[in-house]
Amino acid sequence: MVLNVLGLKLNDLILDIPIHHPYAEITVYQIMPNHVHLIVCIDETWKKNDTIDCGDCGDADCRDAACHVSTGKPTKSIMKNEKMQTIADKCGLLSTTMGGMKSAMTRFANDNKMEFGWQTRFHDHIIRDAEEYCRIEQYINNNPATWMDDKFYSAE
Repeated sequence: MVLNVLGLKLNDLILDIPIHHPYAEITVYQIMPNHVHLIVCIDETWKKNDTIDCGDCGDADCRDAACHVSTGKPTKSIMKNEKMQTIADKCGLLSTTMGGMKSAMTRFANDNKMEFGWQTRFHDHIIRDAEEYCRIEQYINNNPATWMDDKFYSAE
């Protein structure tokens, strides 16, 4: 992607996110003409090569549903519940991070009398394991190659 003035400003804002929000790490991103993709790591203990063990629940796709917890001795599924609770406790941090970036971008566009607008919300998804991370990272990195097939593509 060849970035225009707004794209270059957004690139700077993304690079500055960890300065303003030290709990957030941007591990991969792609600025497109009409949208942006980012992987934002909020939980500082999560790293790209870590995996989340679903423990004893027996469901490889566990999603964000809690694994079954026995009333006996602590198991891996209790650790899974604690991990998901830790993520849930940090939910507002992603909204704060994205809100700050969107606000700064809007202010820049308004100050420079440039036509610009965000959609009102953003799509978020919790990445649960390294395989999913790699799939999403690949999608983000390959997004420019599929831009001309995008339903919102415009040659302008």
